[in-house]
Amino acid sequence: MPSLHTFAGAMYLLQVFTSAFLAILFLQSGVDKVIDRRGNLEWLKGHFANSPLARIVAALLTMITIIETAAGALSAIGCVIIIFVHDSTVAFYGGVVSAIAIIALFFGQRMAKDYAGAAVLVPYFLLTLVAIYLLAQRQLTSA
Repeated sequence: MPSLHTFAGAMYLLQVFTSAFLAILFLQSGVDKVIDRRGNLEWLKGHFANSPLARIVAALLTMITIIETAAGALSAIGCVIIIFVHDSTVAFYGGVVSAIAIIALFFGQRMAKDYAGAAVLVPYFLLTLVAIYLLAQRQLTSA
């Protein structure tokens, strides 16, 4: 592990923290959609009732559940790999899938004309873009 009070050490911490954040965010969200599928489906049917997506809410819920769970799992596994192996490749792909999930959620919010809900996603998306940038450095050097 690099000394934490160096550029390499700071990069290491940023990679660990951003991948951990994305893991928590998307694993919790994906698991909630699995555990309470019925509640989520009922809420989403109402949310999308007046949108062009109204007829495919169940399929969209399945798709976003898979994407969010994959993003969280890749980020969690990637975080562990960063800690023990110092390779951010898996976490990088977790960040990419996280960005896809947020774009899908943003699209849904805009289609439902929930502009406030869409706006809430912007900081998460910006963090995800930063995470992708930080995680693009595959292996840390000890500087």
